[in-house]
Amino acid sequence: MIRPSELIINPDGSIFHLHLKPNNIADNVILVGDPARVDLVSSYFTKITHESANREFVSKTGLYNNQPITVLSTGIGTDNIDIVLTELDALVNIDFETREVKSEKRSLNIIRIGTSGGLQKNLPVNSFVISEKAIGFDGLLNFYANRNKIVDLEFEEEFKFKMNWNPLLASPYVINCSSKLLAKIKDERFTSGVTISAPGFYGPQGRVVRLDIIDPELNDKIESFKHKNYRITNYEMECSAVYGLSALLGHHALTACLIIANRVNKQANGDYKLFMEELIIHVLKKLTE
Repeated sequence: MIRPSELIINPDGSIFHLHLKPNNIADNVILVGDPARVDLVSSYFTKITHESANREFVSKTGLYNNQPITVLSTGIGTDNIDIVLTELDALVNIDFETREVKSEKRSLNIIRIGTSGGLQKNLPVNSFVISEKAIGFDGLLNFYANRNKIVDLEFEEEFKFKMNWNPLLASPYVINCSSKLLAKIKDERFTSGVTISAPGFYGPQGRVVRLDIIDPELNDKIESFKHKNYRITNYEMECSAVYGLSALLGHHALTACLIIANRVNKQANGDYKLFMEELIIHVLKKLTE
């Protein structure tokens, strides 16, 4: 039995942070960072069947192309993803009455739609990227047992060696997306690559405002890094934890990002709403085909 201190259930029967009940979520889940983007995604639903909001965790479940879909905001960072993935899994794989893990597991399709910064010259602003692999600078997965069974250890070791990785930093981990979702969503509209999930927006992504960073050559080394046929394409802040926790828990995960800035070409687009709408519609259509 999972103790109340380990899994908190609210008096109304909903999970602690997400304020969702087991019957409130669909098998297809769209994750977005910005709570306002929940309204944008759900505006394409033909029907809304459930709504919930608590802190940054806003969710709506409804129908798109006659198929149930849940869209849920996570806020920023892998720490929030730890909450979201753990509680989503609990909603479908733990009996809230007995507090026991169900014998038959339910597997979710989890797709993160977000914004990102490009790290290669050939990734123009407003392009779409699918994260075939994610590199976690956050260290979250290292707190969980069996992480070595799901990561790409060869990639990890080569990355740490070529980057001359500072031991003061969390040890990076490398994790694949769901091959099932990759085959379903990817088409000619997307560039496929490797995404770094950083534990911050400024220093951890090589930005300097008033504080110097520990490795001023960080982004130059990232741009030139290559493992087999893989190049690092972009930065964001959630993908690695989505992939790692999904793999450990038996869910399918994929991240699709809109490039709103290119860190190499020093270009950015602050008015990217139309392109984000295009990405959302594209993913919804591919997911429900």
